[in-house]
Amino acid sequence: MARVHTVPQIFHFFIYFSFILCCFTGFVSANRELNEDNWIEILEGEWMVEFYAPWCPACNALSPAWRELSTRATRKSLGVRTAAVDVTKSPGLSGRFVVTALPTIFHVIDGEFRQYKGPRDVDSMLGYVEDQRWKQTEPVPSWKAPNSIQMTLVAEFFKLSQALRSVHNMLMETYGLPTWGSYLIFALATIFIGALLGLILVCIIDLLYPPRRGEKVFVSQQELDKRARGDQDAKDKSDDDQELINDDIVDDDDNEKNSDAEKNSPSDSSEEDKEKPAAAGGDSAPAGAERGEVRKRRPRKAD
Repeated sequence: MARVHTVPQIFHFFIYFSFILCCFTGFVSANRELNEDNWIEILEGEWMVEFYAPWCPACNALSPAWRELSTRATRKSLGVRTAAVDVTKSPGLSGRFVVTALPTIFHVIDGEFRQYKGPRDVDSMLGYVEDQRWKQTEPVPSWKAPNSIQMTLVAEFFKLSQALRSVHNMLMETYGLPTWGSYLIFALATIFIGALLGLILVCIIDLLYPPRRGEKVFVSQQELDKRARGDQDAKDKSDDDQELINDDIVDDDDNEKNSDAEKNSPSDSSEEDKEKPAAAGGDSAPAGAERGEVRKRRPRKAD
């Protein structure tokens, strides 16, 4: 008889234990671990997301409060779920969300992202969601949203930097290269890749916009004769202009010499000549005859 009464008790104990285990498992699994593949889950519904690192003391201090937040939110059926991102395992997400300090908490509801900057105790974080105090915080701009194209590119750069860092550590630890040797390899690889990309870019430009070849232009004989006559006329005109300029220079020089000779010549008549009567010497010469002959100016050639 004792065994008959014992069986129902064991059965009831097993049922209670299974129920408690299921509840505990549900509370623990409520804190979703996000990575590069499943982070888009937070775009639907309401979430509280924590960015942490195992080596961060502040993150370790926040861990108990974060687990309590997940448990109490599930008990109250607030509809908010909690998630966590390890930045050492998912560096692309830290770049996508522009995480500059740890720990960082984001509130996400239907694709709108807001950074939580309030107290980090359980009651404050739970009241932020329950009282909808998140409405008082401006959401992240659309151009800076983690699901935008530009932030996707930033995430790819972060992942590339993490990969390069892993290669750097492998070269030093596995192959025993010094630090400068690793940097030299990266520098040569950068130059080679840059030259290759430049060559590819030039080929693409030549393919899209091919260079134009010189086209032959046929000119008739009449056009050639016309151009030759025009060149000859221009040459003759240039010669005429040069000749006129030379004539002007010669005339100016002669005028200057005549003026200097007139200034330096002695007086044409003395005082005795002035006292003689005009009849004794005959008719007086005209005044114009006393001066030297004026050189006639050469007539200019007609244009």
